Amino acid sequence: MNRMAKLALLGLVLLVGAAAWGQPAPAGKNLTVGILLVGPYNDHGWSQATYDGLSYAVAKVSGTKMVYVDKVNPADRPGTTASQLAESLVNQGARLVIFNSDDMSDEAVKFATAHPDIFVIFLSGDTTWKEGKNFHDLPNMVCIMGKMEYMKMIAGVAAAMTTQNGKIGFLGPLINDETRRLASSAFLGAKYAWVNFRHQPLSKLDFKVTWIGFWFNIPGVTSDPTQVADDFFNSGYDVVISGIDTTEAVAEAAKYQAKGQTVWAIPYDYKDAINEGKGVSLGVPYFNWGPAIALAAKSAMNGSWKSHWEWNGPDWKNINDPDKSAVGFNKGTLSPEASAAVDKFVKELAGGLNLWKGPLNLQDGSQYLSSGQAATEKQIWYLPQLLEGMQGQSVSK
Repeated sequence: MNRMAKLALLGLVLLVGAAAWGQPAPAGKNLTVGILLVGPYNDHGWSQATYDGLSYAVAKVSGTKMVYVDKVNPADRPGTTASQLAESLVNQGARLVIFNSDDMSDEAVKFATAHPDIFVIFLSGDTTWKEGKNFHDLPNMVCIMGKMEYMKMIAGVAAAMTTQNGKIGFLGPLINDETRRLASSAFLGAKYAWVNFRHQPLSKLDFKVTWIGFWFNIPGVTSDPTQVADDFFNSGYDVVISGIDTTEAVAEAAKYQAKGQTVWAIPYDYKDAINEGKGVSLGVPYFNWGPAIALAAKSAMNGSWKSHWEWNGPDWKNINDPDKSAVGFNKGTLSPEASAAVDKFVKELAGGLNLWKGPLNLQDGSQYLSSGQAATEKQIWYLPQLLEGMQGQSVSK
């Protein structure tokens, strides 16, 4: 058998093997990765964090290149679905397609089902979590999420150590499992610092959540995040923690501080978002998608791909390690006392501190966790309400 015949036979074996495993054939030495971004690729928030994550992977994994479509949402691309736009990436040669937003869940499943020969990554979802509520048996898909809960707790600590009156606002996107647990994580961090570091009564901590209705502003559809931030500052809240994809909270804080009002904000998602509000940004909890995407790309290329769900935590040796930590927190304008408290809290988390532990009640007063009971991953992921002590809607009306 000559060399060409051997190579052809090897290719046939790989294809047959992939079919037997129920997953796409390995991509080999070259892989085009396409990504669908819910917002602009340079939004200084969620979409830029995921765009940069894929850029990192392409730089690290030899033989890869990227293509992308951004502004994948009903306002920017009316009448066009995410699965249709994914098709356009395949037409550009993509063998691996990334859906970057929770609201693309149904479209990601539709596309992965229709294209069993294409590798699919769904960021932030639970579609491939066998123990989860939304499991689909899709051999060509993996789901990746970072344990942002830890970083939101750190943001809560920074906010509680900085506020001068105990009034902290949370600028939320739409209401779902993810956003409830992240807003609640920020509250848990703020509560912990307020009581344990500042030694203040919990009754004097005011933590309010206002939702805009989507991940970023869609005029005529969502509440205006600029106005929501202004409402917080105008009603006495001196720290606003952002949970949306874009940076209105820090932009407004900077305007108010320029007018002489002492206020601060904490942006979200993107490690350099603190630069949007120099002097007013206390820090930023951010995602570092690159290492996980790089591993997934390698597995698509070398044949080790296996459908799974991953919820990746920080590297406690260095939460800002760009090659190891899935989530991080960049400090901004913090007082020496607040900065020391953040450092202490990070060390306590690294040492095993668990704020998702009872006694904890839900917002309506019903028991969530009994005394000493640690929440399971499912209890955290599918948090049904905000926690007791938080103001704001828990479910959409």
